[in-house]
Amino acid sequence: MTALGFLYPGHFAEDDYPRIEQLLGSDIRLPLVHADIGEDAHHEDALRELGSPERLAAGVEELRLSGAEAVVWACTSGSFVYGWEGAHEQVRGLARAAGLPASSTSFGFVHAVREIGARRVAVAATYPEDVASLFAAFLKDAGLEPVSVHAAGAGTAAEAATWDGDRVLALARAGDHPGADAVLVPDTALHTASHLKTLESALGKPVLTANQVTVWEALRLADRRVNAPQLGTLFTREPVVQV
Repeated sequence: MTALGFLYPGHFAEDDYPRIEQLLGSDIRLPLVHADIGEDAHHEDALRELGSPERLAAGVEELRLSGAEAVVWACTSGSFVYGWEGAHEQVRGLARAAGLPASSTSFGFVHAVREIGARRVAVAATYPEDVASLFAAFLKDAGLEPVSVHAAGAGTAAEAATWDGDRVLALARAGDHPGADAVLVPDTALHTASHLKTLESALGKPVLTANQVTVWEALRLADRRVNAPQLGTLFTREPVVQV
């Protein structure tokens, strides 16, 4: 049995995690601890406070007691808002606090894009334009090429959490670009676990979503690989050998 721990901000789309656990169909548990969200707002100051060391450290003891082998900060905006170096320092602090290998959803996106052999990506974000631009800058610092950035303008995680499958598909379509190898849909407040096959079929290319890549990143940290076609291309492709 492998247990993978997640610090998840607030209560929005956390039901994606038991759904993904079921779809993995293996000896994997996904214990989740809720981090205090403070102000629910998609603006830089609130997001930096959301990802502060104090908020992240508060839940690590519960994750240790769950038997987790690795921990992921299950938040995109609350990690990339710190920039490339700041996001690295954030996960280093989380690893020290937890005494476990650690990462975040933002790094999950970077590693997942590399895993599927993509480089040119389209961003379909729930966020306002300024926050979406920060995610694109983070991807550029990782050596990726955002060829388009669509910002839907949702001001809060609570708003994004209400979007149904049709709204998620519309977001992905709006963000897609013919030159993109893959479409990235950040925001762990967005329900996407049940829609991945539909999204990829509609767009004809890999679609990477926040809760999907968060779980994949935790599996990567634990050196586990699981074939789960319902979770999209990321969970079916052989790893790409980087040269």
